[in-house]
Order: sequence, then structure tokens, then C-alpha cells
Amino acid sequence: MNLKNYIRSIPDYPKKGILFRDITTLIKDSKAFNYSIDKIIESSKKLDFDKIAAIESRGFVFASAVSYKLKKPFIMMRKKNKLPSEKISVDFQLEYGTATLEIHKDSLSEGDKVLIIDDLIATGGTAEAGAKLVEMSKAKVAGFIFIINLFDLGGNKKLIDKSYFTKSLIEFPGH
Repeated sequence: MNLKNYIRSIPDYPKKGILFRDITTLIKDSKAFNYSIDKIIESSKKLDFDKIAAIESRGFVFASAVSYKLKKPFIMMRKKNKLPSEKISVDFQLEYGTATLEIHKDSLSEGDKVLIIDDLIATGGTAEAGAKLVEMSKAKVAGFIFIINLFDLGGNKKLIDKSYFTKSLIEFPGH
């Protein structure tokens, strides 16, 4: 199955000059969605991990299904002020602004090995923030799996240069 056929491209969203790769068209097709979950699980077999973390919000869609199938705990990495309990925070740069990512302080324990799942990697700022949250918790990043790599924006290369394992199911240019 060619998952690229299930991705809608929307120009000038969320701002002029951005070509947004929309995964909602993949999610609404049950065969494409199931295939993507199976491919994430297949890719994850190369890794040793205890927990699955996902980045808000589209990463939750994929990671929760993988977590269920693999019977692994699911950790939510959320935007600022979305978590009710004591948390750890990291500020970071997006392709089109700045943001804060948080996890509950008690989500991870020292030595946990964490697979991070997200829908897309662009410049790598969000993924790096996720890794930093894991490492601030004295846990270890087992790797990253993305649905889409926007290969010309350099985020995947940044992660590889930091010796992280990365896997993307499909690739597109970023602009």
C-alpha cells in the first residue's frame, strides 16, 4: 500500500508558504490506518522499549493504537497547561513559531526506554523537545517513528546526528 496516496496536501496552512501534509485522510480510511499501525509495530520490533510516548495531538492517534496492540504504557506529551498534575516542561522552536511541551513528572522513571511516535517530522524541534523531556526524566529515548518525514527540512537528520534511531513510513518534500 502506498500511504502517500492517503495524505492530503493543503497549501498556505497554517500560514502562507507552508504546505501542510494532512493525515486525517489516512486516518479516515480504515485499511490505510490499520496498515500504518502495522508498519509502526513492524518498525518498532527493531527497538528495545518499555513505554510509548506521543506528541500532541496527531501523534496520539497512532501511538494509542500501537500501545494497545503491544500492551505497553502510553505517555502523553502535551502542549503547555494541558496536564493537571506536576509536570516537566521544555520550550522549543517550531517551523512557524515557538511552543512548550510537557509531561507529567511521574510519567517516566529512571532507566525507562521510550519509543516516541508522531505523525510528522519537519525541522525537528518538537521531536527534540520530546527527547529532552524523556532525558530530563532520566529515561532513555529508544527511537522515533513518524508517519511522514519532510526530508528537506532537516529534522530527521538532526535526530540521526544525535544518534537517535528514526523511522518514517513515507517522505515528502517540505515545501
